[in-house]
Amino acid sequence: MSGSKQALADWTTGAEAISYQSCSACGTPQYFRRRFCASCGAADPEQKYASGKGTVYATSLVCRAATPETRAHVPYNIVLVDTAEGFRMMAHGDSDLAIGDEVTARFVPFAGRLIPHFTRTTS
Repeated sequence: MSGSKQALADWTTGAEAISYQSCSACGTPQYFRRRFCASCGAADPEQKYASGKGTVYATSLVCRAATPETRAHVPYNIVLVDTAEGFRMMAHGDSDLAIGDEVTARFVPFAGRLIPHFTRTTS
């Protein structure tokens, strides 16, 4: 980040949180950290924490381990989630999730890291 701005702690640094950026000029949310808004180009988007809530956009069951570290977890589900904040992210999810399911993130160990894992939201 520019100047003295530091990234918020999130799951990529071992914290139980999902962070994103929001442009103060146009309001566009973005998941991948950048020094600028990918939509309008304004500098230094504001960093925020996501609620962990969203809707499943797509789902894919992984049945073949990509690395030796992930072999113990096969099969596992990868989901694309449209978050309540307006950005889309890829994460792990329960194997019975379907497109359109309302979900909430929790954090679980996977191949030596703490990762977001989405489960169906109960009413």
